[in-house]
Amino acid sequence: MDRILVTGTTGNVGTMVLPALREIAATVAVTSIGRDAGVCDVLWSPGDPVPQGLRADCVIALWGVTPGPDKDLMDNVKLAASAQSLAQQVSATRVLHCSSAAVYRPSTDPATEATPVDPQNDYGRAKVAMEEAVAKMPGHHCCLRIGNVAGADSLFAAIKRGASLTLDQFENGHGPERSYIAPTDLARVLAHLATMPAALPPVLNVAAPKATAMQAIADAAGRTVHWRPAPNGANQIVGFDTTLLQSICPLPENSTDADWLVQDWRKREI
Repeated sequence: MDRILVTGTTGNVGTMVLPALREIAATVAVTSIGRDAGVCDVLWSPGDPVPQGLRADCVIALWGVTPGPDKDLMDNVKLAASAQSLAQQVSATRVLHCSSAAVYRPSTDPATEATPVDPQNDYGRAKVAMEEAVAKMPGHHCCLRIGNVAGADSLFAAIKRGASLTLDQFENGHGPERSYIAPTDLARVLAHLATMPAALPPVLNVAAPKATAMQAIADAAGRTVHWRPAPNGANQIVGFDTTLLQSICPLPENSTDADWLVQDWRKREI
């Protein structure tokens, strides 16, 4: 039986993905590890030795530092090193790291994994630094450049807060479109990458095959949309190319549907 050790299971993404991962990878031993008693299966903090006898085949590092007051985004580099150390201690042969689509410059041309990184903010720059550190680590690593996870981005935060929300309206009368992925689909990707016999790519774009209209998501969630003129320089469509992902772990046809994104978020929300 394959064994997966998962960090960051108390964060916004981890709390949704962990139950889905356990459902999808039913024949895999999935163990959460962290410092929160009653939530994590194994108590541990970065820098501490792991419990004697703990072993895994793959470490999935769902942890990460996101923008916020008093947050040091470069700690993402330290967390990657901690995931590497954890993998060595438990004899894991592969590690999945959470990077971000923020490593790319927003463009109407979908970015592929070969597109040069060009982050436009400190968060993206920190993730690039993390990827560069990972590239120098021994073992098999894959940095997942993940799009917006349904339930863990600013749109869904606004949906949670109230009955209406405001979106930018562009000259064609429509609003923004972004690359999303449902928590269950993200779990499906993680389970496949953690257990597939083939070698991992060093980086991988992770999202549904097409961008989803934010208005459609708001409509599916039963929220009223108010419009404001899009500011100069705003990008209506920000998506990236997931051809490589689809060749490795094809996502269902409905993975881009707003109804599915909202339905899965509501199922996974804690």
